[in-house]
Amino acid sequence: QYTRTRSFFDNSELAARGLPSPEELTVLEPRRKDLPPEVFTAAYEPPTANDDGQLRANFQKALQLLQEAGWVFRDRKLVNAKTGEPFRFELLINEPTWERIGLTFARNLERLGIEMTVRSVDSAQYENRERSFDFDMIVNVWGQSLSPGNEQREFWSSASADQPGSRNLAGLKNPAVDRLVDSLIAAPDRASLVARVRALDRALQWTYLVIPHWHLPYDRIAFWDKFGYPAVTPMQGVQLDAWWVDPAKEQALGQRGAEASKAN
Repeated sequence: QYTRTRSFFDNSELAARGLPSPEELTVLEPRRKDLPPEVFTAAYEPPTANDDGQLRANFQKALQLLQEAGWVFRDRKLVNAKTGEPFRFELLINEPTWERIGLTFARNLERLGIEMTVRSVDSAQYENRERSFDFDMIVNVWGQSLSPGNEQREFWSSASADQPGSRNLAGLKNPAVDRLVDSLIAAPDRASLVARVRALDRALQWTYLVIPHWHLPYDRIAFWDKFGYPAVTPMQGVQLDAWWVDPAKEQALGQRGAEASKAN
């Protein structure tokens, strides 16, 4: 029922798809030197592991990347080849539901020689540590609207990276991203906004700021089958105030209820 999240604007027209369009390239090309080359050549897809074979392949790829970055195995631990410092970090959480997921992740990392601990704290301590960037890794959601604007500076700009309490929790400082954010804020029309948000999405995807989780691509609602609603609905959200009681459906529902009562 859940879908793997692959975009910072997933489940909307703002999500980057395929290769960059000509409109996206218009704002991406001037920033090419500050962006990963994959932004221009590949469609981002997070790794998947639906079976042990895929998981082993992912482990091999991860180990190769770690070794290229200067990490080596010593005594079943991954350590820095120069300093000997072990690869370890902490996942900070404040909800018990994340502990099970975090511990599963930790077991997989252990196979790579990486030590990850899961620390659960109360909400007040969590908020203080988050606001002061006192964490290695946390679980976070960046809520997005269908008309992104100035809030993107708070999420991704270099100016907010070291500002306590900002939403730039990854500490991202990238001049290309700064310019892309400025560009989408200045978009003159909807088509330009969509293209510029998709360009920003690509830059964020290929910077590997996060490990994407999952989302429900629809709203789950239980209701009596007596309502009518518009054929065309908003892209996100449920507008219950636009529903109405359909007399024919209401009558049919009542008849079914009466028949069920007689049967019992």
